[in-house]
Amino acid sequence: MLCADMVEVQWRDQAGRQWRGTGLLEDISPAGACLQVESAIPLGAQIHWEGRGKRFEGEVRYCVYREIGYFVGVEFRSDSRWSKKDYRPQHLLDLRNLAEGAKK
Repeated sequence: MLCADMVEVQWRDQAGRQWRGTGLLEDISPAGACLQVESAIPLGAQIHWEGRGKRFEGEVRYCVYREIGYFVGVEFRSDSRWSKKDYRPQHLLDLRNLAEGAKK
């Protein structure tokens, strides 16, 4: 699901240092999410954020720079999975529904 929502992100690097920054939630699924952030976050870093009462926790699986910032892929912990009923980002677009509508 493509989405857009500003979130306050916190992560801990391998040395145990705590970091914080603002991120834009770009997409989300039950297993993970992609965030756009201003600075690189190391692979394997433990990361978390809250979205309207739902806490998401996971591990950074990728971090790539693209023209406008760093895109960080997060794999959620099994007890921190996403569902529409628990948390709905400010803007949410289901591409499957969009594609099905275009076929009609």
